[in-house]
Amino acid sequence: MINWYVVYTRHGAEKLAEGHLAYQGFETYLPLCRKTIRHARRVAYVSKPLFPRYLFVAIDVSKQRWRTINGTFGVNCLVSMGNKPQALPNGVVDELKAREAGQGLIEISQEIPFKTGETVRLTGGALTDQVGLFQKLGEKDRVSVLLDMLGRKLEVQVPLQAICAYT
Repeated sequence: MINWYVVYTRHGAEKLAEGHLAYQGFETYLPLCRKTIRHARRVAYVSKPLFPRYLFVAIDVSKQRWRTINGTFGVNCLVSMGNKPQALPNGVVDELKAREAGQGLIEISQEIPFKTGETVRLTGGALTDQVGLFQKLGEKDRVSVLLDMLGRKLEVQVPLQAICAYT
């Protein structure tokens, strides 16, 4: 019976391991998601593994030579309990595949931890410790916060990581 198993790869070698396992005749699955990379005022979107250093392989342990997986380029080891690989529960890989959107990428939705009008405190940047009202989630993981400064309302855009709930 064919089950899905987890392969622990070397750092950054998920695609290499996937290719070599496919070459050996194993069915593999490497779930990918879209990540945002910011550097020097540039924003790039790249596809990265959803689970860094892990990929899935379908094996029939009674018929296939699964021990060869541990010697495959890019593979660190097959996740095992004792001397036998540990199978994933049924449906895990199917559920991941069902969540794939366009281009085979799994979309990770970001939950907004604040409600519109909730009081928040800025924790970073030039406006540290200022208190304002959360307005909305903007583009590129930035939020709008309404501050009361110099006798007027001022809406500022800050990174989501730079605010916390005001207590």
